[in-house]
Amino acid sequence: MTTVFLDSLAKFLAPYMTPSKFIERINQLPNWGQFAITFFAGCLIPFSFAPFNIWPLGILALSIFALLINRQSLKAVWWRSWWFGVGMYSVGVSWIYVSISGFGGAPAPLAAFLVLIFVFFMAAFFSLPFYAFGRWFSRHKLNLLIAFPATWLISEWLRTWLLTGFPWLFIGYADLTNWLSGWAPVVGVMGLSLFSALTAALIAQVISTPKKSLSLILGSIAVVVIWLAGFALQQVEWTKVAPTPTSIAIVQPNINQEDKWQTDFQQTNFDLLRSTTEPLWGHKLIIWPEAAIIQPYSTVLPFLNEMNRKATDTESGLITGIIFDDQEKEVYYNSVVTFGKAIGIHHKRRLVPFGEYVPIEALRNLIEFFNLPTSIISLGPEEQHGLKVDDLMIAPSVCYEVAFPDLIAKNAVDSQLLLSVSNLGWFGDSLGRHQFMQMAQMRALETQHYYAYSTNNGPSAIFDRKGNITAQTKAFKQTSLSSEIYAVDGATPFMRFGSLPLVLLSILSLVLIQILSKKNPD
Repeated sequence: MTTVFLDSLAKFLAPYMTPSKFIERINQLPNWGQFAITFFAGCLIPFSFAPFNIWPLGILALSIFALLINRQSLKAVWWRSWWFGVGMYSVGVSWIYVSISGFGGAPAPLAAFLVLIFVFFMAAFFSLPFYAFGRWFSRHKLNLLIAFPATWLISEWLRTWLLTGFPWLFIGYADLTNWLSGWAPVVGVMGLSLFSALTAALIAQVISTPKKSLSLILGSIAVVVIWLAGFALQQVEWTKVAPTPTSIAIVQPNINQEDKWQTDFQQTNFDLLRSTTEPLWGHKLIIWPEAAIIQPYSTVLPFLNEMNRKATDTESGLITGIIFDDQEKEVYYNSVVTFGKAIGIHHKRRLVPFGEYVPIEALRNLIEFFNLPTSIISLGPEEQHGLKVDDLMIAPSVCYEVAFPDLIAKNAVDSQLLLSVSNLGWFGDSLGRHQFMQMAQMRALETQHYYAYSTNNGPSAIFDRKGNITAQTKAFKQTSLSSEIYAVDGATPFMRFGSLPLVLLSILSLVLIQILSKKNPD
């Protein structure tokens, strides 16, 4: 009896449950129902990234999103894109709550409120290009196969620089584990995002307009060629590896964030760095993480001189993160400095709002989070010369800088090794530390350079030219890593040209669609 009932129910619902009918039913829902579905689709995006790495979920979410804004009014497109962004950021940057509440001293309700405001703000950023999509392209016959992928790429590009930039949750990071990864040295992570969005748009086009058309056939061919070419490109060696390895050691102090800024912790910090580094002297490179030395440079010169003598005597190059106080200019930088065989200094060029500077000084006295000890940092100069150990040229970055693909690619042109130092203690055991590491892996793949990834709390790691992990520490453990890296010569196409060609191509595509729509209105 039950089987008969279920069969009858399935036959009754079948005409309404085809994908196109399903989308039609969604559009008939009240606004709150439509927004709830859009919000849920946005929530799927972070699950395509580390540590979950379920990359098909990203394409599924984009397909749903494309269908939900297909041929909709301007108002509907804007609100749906905003709710999609809210869902994406609510899950994807949930680690900000840990920073504000766990280490910033804000009460839980206030921390949740601040995160919510940030999520709403970033969702508005995300939706800005889709406002243009709704205004000019939503009802065009090429809105899915051309306008949607182009708009998605422009949305990501804007987030790399608008209001200092927050380049997070680019869908291309999910492609690190599939065939599209072969394109990374050619077009970078935003290029992978464009290809993922095109794949999702094709799926949406098939669902919304299943009948054959020239645009659908050409779009299908393009997507198949892109994926197959990605597989083939995985075998291409864009750079050349030196025959002789270089020994490297990374110290992971695992200093508790609560202890880090205590005034009586200085000697303990020195003793910890001494004891952990002692068996590592003699390695060509020894790396300490971001702000491994807590006090400003000029106040700890006796300890730094001691480390410099040790490094020189053992023919090692010691590289560490530190707050560098330029007493002549009376400014502080979040820096990487060198000792022994290593030469050079690097000042961080992309700062974290509120964490390293306060955009509105009046906020400092409101809560502890707005007056953190590190919120006095100045922006480093854009053009810097990198570091050097003997003949090895190193392109350094500090924490947040790893999220900026074009910045890292530009610095890699004249370098043979990538290096980043980070203090991920601010994020605890959250999604943040996994996302940071995945971005570093993508930077290694985009440039086909070895990458030394040093963190305070772990994991710290070495990535090869393909972004694969060759050595790794355990998180939240006081330890060190000894391994080998290889100097790399040469440049990938992405290092030479960056993301700009694809951005210009996307803008040009939208302009052409607008011109065509005026000549041949749908």
